[in-house]
Amino acid sequence: MDSAADKVDRTNAACLYRLQVDDLHNLYIEEHGNPKGVPVIFLHGGPGAGLNVKHAATFDHDVFRVILFDQRGSGKSTPHASIERNTTQDLIADIEKIRVHLEIDTWIVAGGSWGSCLALAYGQSFPQRCLGFRLNGIFLAAPHEIEWWFQGSRTIFPDYWEEFAAPVAVERRHALLPAYYEWLTCGDSKTELDAAIRLRTFSGFTQTFHPDPEHVRSLTHPQAALAVSRLFTHYCINGAFMAEKQLIRNIDSIRHLPCEIVQGRYDTVTPMSAAWALKTAWPEAGFKVVTDANHQSTVEPMVTALRQATDRLAEKLARSAA
Repeated sequence: MDSAADKVDRTNAACLYRLQVDDLHNLYIEEHGNPKGVPVIFLHGGPGAGLNVKHAATFDHDVFRVILFDQRGSGKSTPHASIERNTTQDLIADIEKIRVHLEIDTWIVAGGSWGSCLALAYGQSFPQRCLGFRLNGIFLAAPHEIEWWFQGSRTIFPDYWEEFAAPVAVERRHALLPAYYEWLTCGDSKTELDAAIRLRTFSGFTQTFHPDPEHVRSLTHPQAALAVSRLFTHYCINGAFMAEKQLIRNIDSIRHLPCEIVQGRYDTVTPMSAAWALKTAWPEAGFKVVTDANHQSTVEPMVTALRQATDRLAEKLARSAA
């Protein structure tokens, strides 16, 4: 097992680290941009999706020190696809351990999809460590949001949903989440992998503004598919380990901080109603709707919108520091 802070590589593009956060979990971390810049940590989606270096491109590398990491069980973090000791509270503690290890006093917290949920949860736990937030594809972990993904989205994607639901007994198709969770945690590797690929296939077809078979193929690589599917259902079946409406109820703890919210209008994975609820509770936050966008945030026009949101956030921080 690697030591508590074992740097495994250094290139001009990034600093790569591993950090042991407890006796089980070892996290993979990358840094991009200016080592002396404004620190920002980006929290990936899923849960379980792992970092994507394309997210670092939405920050000016001359201005920002961008930290990406694979959350517990995700990407290159180990143990792979593990749900043991894997809760929102564990992830919040991990983020703090990364901050302390990197000797960062305060930082911007950014995240998309599940990452927006985790960013809010971390911020409300450690508001004194946050400079501000950039959030997109808003997910608040409300029961109706989870129900929408597994059941309600069939109103838009009945063909894809039928394929997703087909292996589930007819009498259980009103509740796909527990059925898939049982498969993904059953201990039989073939059953788990089959379920993971079915879930990620459905997910891939619902994420993009236009049908994109190549995107679906990219999501169904067996190892990555298993991590996302198992962790996603684990968090969903446990209500993201948070009380209902917790993030909205506790919003006053971070309302004094600058925030930029970016949302695709036709996001069918995390529909705009959650972003609107967050904006309503946090009227001081900047709010940008990207019309020709669904959930995917690493393609245009979302990339430009996110970069512009980052620039606005930097301007707000500069004004407040003046």
